[in-house]
Amino acid sequence: MCGFLGEFCYKDKEELTPSSAFLELLMLSKHRGPDATEVAYGKNYQLGFNRLAILDVSSNGNQPKASPSGRYHVVFNGEIYNYKYLVEHYQLQGLQSTSDTEVIVHLFDKLGIEETIKTINGMFAIAVVDTHENQLYLTRDFAGIKPLFYGLSDKGIVFASQFDQVFKHFWFKDTLQLRPEIMKEYFGFGYMQAPNTVYKQIFQIQPGELMICTYKDELIKKQIVEFKKFPRNQVEEDEQTSNDYNELLNSILKRQLISDVPIASFLSGGIDSPLIAAHAKNNKIDIEVFTLQVSDEKLNESEIAKEYAKTLLLKQKVVKAEASDILNCIDDYFDKCPEPFGDYSSLPTYLLSKHASKHHKVMLSGDGGDELFYGYPRFLHVLDNMLWFKVPFKIRKPIVRFLYKHKINSTPAPYYYKTLSEWQTAKHLQVFPDILDVMLPNITFSKDFFELYDLEGIKSKKKLMEALRHNEFYAHLQRVLIKVDRASMANSLEVRVPFLDKESIEFSWKLESKFLEHKSLKKILKDCLKQFIPETILNKKKMGFSVPLDDWLRNDLKEDVMYHVFEIPFYGEEFLNIERIKLAVTDFYNYKGISAWGIWHIYAWQKWAVKHIKTS
Repeated sequence: MCGFLGEFCYKDKEELTPSSAFLELLMLSKHRGPDATEVAYGKNYQLGFNRLAILDVSSNGNQPKASPSGRYHVVFNGEIYNYKYLVEHYQLQGLQSTSDTEVIVHLFDKLGIEETIKTINGMFAIAVVDTHENQLYLTRDFAGIKPLFYGLSDKGIVFASQFDQVFKHFWFKDTLQLRPEIMKEYFGFGYMQAPNTVYKQIFQIQPGELMICTYKDELIKKQIVEFKKFPRNQVEEDEQTSNDYNELLNSILKRQLISDVPIASFLSGGIDSPLIAAHAKNNKIDIEVFTLQVSDEKLNESEIAKEYAKTLLLKQKVVKAEASDILNCIDDYFDKCPEPFGDYSSLPTYLLSKHASKHHKVMLSGDGGDELFYGYPRFLHVLDNMLWFKVPFKIRKPIVRFLYKHKINSTPAPYYYKTLSEWQTAKHLQVFPDILDVMLPNITFSKDFFELYDLEGIKSKKKLMEALRHNEFYAHLQRVLIKVDRASMANSLEVRVPFLDKESIEFSWKLESKFLEHKSLKKILKDCLKQFIPETILNKKKMGFSVPLDDWLRNDLKEDVMYHVFEIPFYGEEFLNIERIKLAVTDFYNYKGISAWGIWHIYAWQKWAVKHIKTS
């Protein structure tokens, strides 16, 4: 787990040379890799790397690293979990270190870049310069766990682990242009959805994508691994499924626990992280877990987590999160938040990571279980109301209004939304569509966004169920992964996500779930956990990994919110209805209108701009 920065010139008229500006940009990601910093140069490229040493902590594992032939020059952020298997399977010889990076560069010589990417299993962002063909390769893991940004200029490509390392690069000085449609997506959803960013010249590599750039300014994009919306050749779920998945999880944890530095796990009061912790305990008897505790009893699930820890015989650290803790760290948090990001649950994640990093360098997380195994109630809401959307909107509206008024229908959604796509979009929005449309008038979402949320033309509930999972995986999950990566790496902490192991994703995607029959959220994961936890504990209500944001915004953070909204200019104000935004904030403090989520999106945008744009 690390941070890297690179430049690749389209034309090799002159050799790139070291510069203080490049090193300053590289140091922006020093918190991602505090253990070693190195830079390497070629005829028309340069690579910089900040290392968080996890495997082979000696200097032998440092990067940038060249392949044995010298053809490929590589920077790699992440972990390859099947690297030991690959050494044996391909009989790799002459390894100079025991790091997974060493295995990758040997495989590039042996298999080539594309075949190597298809073969590896892990979380990764990789940049490779092919010095023979004078080409740059950028690729990212299949779930989008690790970030990879790139910017296109007249001179060449800048690529990096952090958004700010690209938009602050001197190649883009005074040339950046905001994209209002991506700004609208940010204000609605709180993050930038790949492949786009809020700038026209800067993009993200898609999960599972390989992009090739030649020195002649040619871009070729290939989808190396993609989990299709409608899988084929599925295997039907049966009574053995949970046993099979438990066996797979155990093998996944066995390889994800490989580390040359201390490793632990997060533990909440839900289903996912306790299952990960249970398997971690199976493979590492002294595994330690970290749990968040908040003062609001409606949100505090630490007591349930304590029961899990006691039952599983886990050593547990409980971290208390008070409003004072947030106030003390909020500026540091935004200093290390390199992009506009509005998921406020990143704050407790940041605090928990800060405490965990005092004792460990690697943590395990339970993220991904909801998306893979139908864990959100919104799956059921949409499926149960699918047929309404086959009725013409004009006919449907009065009928639904009547039925909802008389409590015959459970939701008014078919009255408000013309299509299933609109409804699913609204379920992910944190700002009401009507308020969002007024905040950014005459602006629509991007084409990529509409394609991601397209649920039209689906005729069966089974197909709709699969399409919803595909949408959750490539949309909402990406926000979750951004949260975990940015909050943990701000504290020099690696977080591994066992549910998003390649084999785990393939297992769930190939499974023909009986979700439509039993309608039990995450039934397979619950059945898996029953092998470790009594049902009396298992059936307690999940409260969510959250903090009392509404209370904090109205009290402890109010002064700072008001300052950033009313006292300083809005970044991108040429696209924003500033008066309507200010009114929304005023309404919030008068207990009406916009939600706390929406206020946080506005506040986070301004905090990011003040911290990063004014000094870029």
